[in-house]
Amino acid sequence: MPLDFTKHFVTVPTEFKLGNNTGCSWKVTVKLMNDWVTLDQGWATYAVVHYIKIGYMVTFKLLTPDTLKVIIFDDDGIEVVNKCGKHDKAFAAKE
Repeated sequence: MPLDFTKHFVTVPTEFKLGNNTGCSWKVTVKLMNDWVTLDQGWATYAVVHYIKIGYMVTFKLLTPDTLKVIIFDDDGIEVVNKCGKHDKAFAAKE
């Protein structure tokens, strides 16, 4: 995410909860790297569990200071709706 994204925060959180269109929640850590805010621990597993592939577009909408809504579109521009699969308990966000 571009560094401009950080203007929405007094301080950038060290962790985000990612929510999707089916009500699942997932936590990922955040890291600042080369003037970019990056999703770190938890993101790779999220991408695998939610079947994000090269060519897919992923959008993020800031809902609260520590929650992002994630919407995934396939390479044809169709929204991908994934039911919650088995989440790694280390990254499943508590409601």
